[in-house]
Amino acid sequence: MFDFILQLKARNETLFYYGLLCLMAAIVFLVLVRTTNTQVYHVNAWYKPFKFAFSTFTLVWAMAWYCHYLPSFNVNIFNWTVIILLGFEIVYISIMASQGKTSHYNVSSPFYSAMFSMMALAATLVTLYIGYIGLLFFTNSFPELPNYYVWAIRLGILIFVIFSFEGALMGGRMSHSVGLVNDNSNLFILGWSKLVGDLRVSHFIGMHALQVLPILSFYLLKNTKLTIVVGIVYGLIALFTLMQALNGKPFIKSQNNNLTIHQQ
Repeated sequence: MFDFILQLKARNETLFYYGLLCLMAAIVFLVLVRTTNTQVYHVNAWYKPFKFAFSTFTLVWAMAWYCHYLPSFNVNIFNWTVIILLGFEIVYISIMASQGKTSHYNVSSPFYSAMFSMMALAATLVTLYIGYIGLLFFTNSFPELPNYYVWAIRLGILIFVIFSFEGALMGGRMSHSVGLVNDNSNLFILGWSKLVGDLRVSHFIGMHALQVLPILSFYLLKNTKLTIVVGIVYGLIALFTLMQALNGKPFIKSQNNNLTIHQQ
């Protein structure tokens, strides 16, 4: 692990430190979860900035690692695009959480509506940029890398892009829940609804293909065909949870599911 950190810092010092900053912010937000009572959608308001900061940490470290393999790629433009756009999201989400207000789906004023649209634009631009990087992995050859590892990166980015754009589905519905409006539960930090469908499940699974598939392939699978099969299965699992959510079914059902829905 220490060798990985040293190599990552050498590969992309800018994103290394930005990821570290996001990790430290995530830790602060988690402390605030335990020390404050401010709530949004019936859960502690600081869970949302924690999840965004920690997810950004894993995203930028993964991309810092992968971009090192690309020939003739201007990584500095990518670095600062990600830092500015995702940094804007985390800062705004944190400010709104501190006030006990929603950041996403908030169109209660022209200002909040504009900020919600800007967050959507920021996420879209970063996703498109990562999609472009994925295209470079498909169109370039990497003879110095194991073929199975290259395919894991390709499939990881592809699935990430597809399920990142699922955020537009949630934005269009103005809710991450199907059956109730923005329902949350006490399901660990994730907060996925135990009562109705939750679009965040497939969003989470799909986006983290970016880290999961290359790690699995490099350390465990070590085979190109097996990597492709596992990648396809992983994508189908994400798709299944999306269809499950769209049908209004929770990923993990509450034992008092029917009673609680009726009460709400």
